[in-house]
Formats: sequence, C-alpha cells, structure tokens
Amino acid sequence: MKKNKNAQLICQLSAIAAMMLAGSVHAADAFSADSEWMTGDWGGERTKLIEQGIDIKMDYVGEVGGNLHGGYNNDKTARYADQFGLGVALDLQKLWGWDNTQAKIQLTNRNGENISNDRVGDPRAGTLSSSQEVYGRGHMVRLTQLWIKHQFLDGKLDVKAGYFGEGEDFNTFPCEFQNLAFCGSQVGNWATNIWYNWPVSQAAVRVKYNISPEFYAQIGAYNQNPSQLEHGNGFKLSGSGTKGTVLPVELVWLPNPNNLPGEYRVGYYKSTAKADDVREDENGADAATSGNAYRSHSSKSGYWFVAQQQLTDHNGDKSRGLTVSANATFHDKDTNIVDNYQSLMLVYKGPFDARPKDDVGIGAARIHVNDDVKKNAELVNASNNVTDYQDPAFSPLRNTEYNYEINYGFHVTNWLTVRPNLQYITHPGGVDEVDNALVAGVKIQSVF
Repeated sequence: MKKNKNAQLICQLSAIAAMMLAGSVHAADAFSADSEWMTGDWGGERTKLIEQGIDIKMDYVGEVGGNLHGGYNNDKTARYADQFGLGVALDLQKLWGWDNTQAKIQLTNRNGENISNDRVGDPRAGTLSSSQEVYGRGHMVRLTQLWIKHQFLDGKLDVKAGYFGEGEDFNTFPCEFQNLAFCGSQVGNWATNIWYNWPVSQAAVRVKYNISPEFYAQIGAYNQNPSQLEHGNGFKLSGSGTKGTVLPVELVWLPNPNNLPGEYRVGYYKSTAKADDVREDENGADAATSGNAYRSHSSKSGYWFVAQQQLTDHNGDKSRGLTVSANATFHDKDTNIVDNYQSLMLVYKGPFDARPKDDVGIGAARIHVNDDVKKNAELVNASNNVTDYQDPAFSPLRNTEYNYEINYGFHVTNWLTVRPNLQYITHPGGVDEVDNALVAGVKIQSVF
C-alpha cells in the first residue's frame, strides 16, 4: 500500500535526528538498559532540558498479527502496523514563569496493514474489534495534541484547551494489550462516528474540579467534525465540516486501600449532531422496505463505567502484584451500531523475582450489535431477494463478537517492552457464519 510521502520524510528525519543524538552521548548512556530512553540522556542535556521545562517525546509502537486458524479467510499470513510519535511537553512555569501552566504538542504517523480486515472478519461486515489496535485513521502524519492547561484555586480547578481527543481525559484506560477491545478509551471504539480516539484531535476544552484528593469531576466540549478523519486533514484546524459538539461529563474516584491504587470512572456523553436511525424512517416504518430515508435524530448519547484496582502486592513490593480492570459502555439503541460492550482484564506485574518488571495479562470482552441493526440487514436482504450468505450482495447478520487475549510483557529494558500474545475471536464481526479465529501477535513499545 502506498504511503504518504510527507509521513515517510518525517519518519526518516526523526530517525536521523535520533541517531545523531545517540552519537552525541556517552556510549554507556545510549541503549543502556537502565536508561528510560533508547538514545540515553544526551550527555546530560536531556535532563537539563527537562529541568528547564522542555520534555522531548519520541516513541514507537509496532504490532504484528498473524492468523493461525479460522476466520473468514484461513489463508495464513501476517500483517504489520506501527506508529511513530514525536512531541514535546512544556512546563511554562519553568520556561516563562507562567504559574501552574503546561502545554503539549504531539505528532503521530501511522502505517501498515491489519490482519482483521480481510482474514479474521468478513470484509462485508468487518470485525467489531481489531487484533492490532495501533492500526487505523490513515497512513499519514497527524497533529494529535496541541493544547495548554492551567490550574486555578490552588490546583482545585484545572482547565485545558486546544486540540486533543476525548479519550485523553474521559473514559481513559491504559493499553497493555494488543487487541483493541482491551486498549484505551472504549467509548470511542463503539460510539459510532462521534468520539474520535487517538491519534485524531479536535478543537476542545475540558474543565476539571478536584473535590478532594480522592474525587474529581470534569466536563468537556469537543468539536464533532468528520472531515478531520479524511486523508490529508491531519493538520486541519478550521471548523469547516463541523456537525455538532460532543459533551462528556465524568466523576472519578481514586481510592488507595492498603496503599494499593484504584481508579473508578462513571460518565455520560451526548452528541448534538444529527444521527440517522439504524432501522426506521420518519414515519416509524422499516426504511429498508419503505424506500424512504432513515429517520434523523437530533442527538445521540451513552454512558460508561471503568474500574481498575490493584488487589495484591508481591512480598511487600507494591510496584508488583495483581490488578483487575473492568469496562462497560452503553449506547443509544436508535442510532448506534453497537448498543453495549463489557470487558474484564487481569494483569500481574512482576510475576517472577528474576523478572520483576515483566507482566502477564489475560482479558475477555463482549461486543453486542444492536438488534435493530441485525433486523435491518434481514430486511435489506429480503428486499434484494438475497438469501445465500455466499452471495456477494448478501448483507451479513451481526449479533455478538467475543474477544480473548493472553499476553506476556517482556520488560527488555526501561525503554523497550516486547509483548507476544495469543488472541481468540468468537464470531468475528458478530457474524455466526464466520469461523472462530486464532491470532498470534507481538507488540513492541519503545521510547527513544
């Protein structure tokens, strides 16, 4: 697949810059297992920059996915997708004396292909999740973050404005798995066409109020502009193409029982943009048979719940131990393809004394397609007089997809983690006719 020339140029320049920087440091610093950066501390210059308020960010994520068994097409192959990141976090209090003020600029470049698109899932329906979460949003360079934030009232009030995505602050979740159903903000995966996850940014403002050390509440407003998803619009800052505003609100609880960290989130979102009904026309009849346009709704909404709690330590070491996490999202049945999603994950950090920074994870997720979406597909097939699943004109009927993953994260160095994994997908895309699939993966995470 042809890649964006500008993206290639930026990646090449970044690689050259990294090599130049690595060459300027002491040999013991570059590629040192104890350094938090692959290129080292640049002879101490990197630490000096951080002390001055300039923290340069360079990172890489690469993911391999290979279909071992089953799926829509059992012709075995492997696919690779990756992302380069380049940015800078600024402490404006250190730089310019602006009290309690920070800023960030971040560029991302994604490339590659996804095993889920035509091997695991039926291309007519796709899969609901993805076996390579880093894939998506085009082979291009994007401006992912451009924001400034300031704390008021002795830190109680925190205001952030600029260009960024909802998942940075709302419904946030770590990415310690390769399957998309266990990685990052899940609302953005299932709230159809309104909530854009990383690496897409939107004009936005977020206001957070710290009620106590354990509780805070926040509300945001994000420009809903589908044109920002288009190829070539990675640096679009204008409002042309705006359809509405996404308004999330969330309450977060941060307990610390037995000095073991926890995080619990409950939230609600509403989109003010118009959204088409998944089945009915303006008269309440089935649009697939009436021939009329699908009913337009003035908004759509949903809510979520996230829980993360470390349950144990490891022989008194609280940086090691078992953490359990759960996610659930619920969406508008009139307008959304997926109406509900749930997942459960277990991660044990430092399972072996000889490998205290490694981790092992296991997760299970359920993704349910709105019953009206399935009924609409049945009506479309009937109106087209198509009954055979093998007919290219057949619209696959979707119900529930289940995703499972087990992985082991090798903490090779402080700047490199390699995470081999096995994934099992039941009813890919929610289509019963597609065989269950077994996928082998490897996720590479590095900080330059």
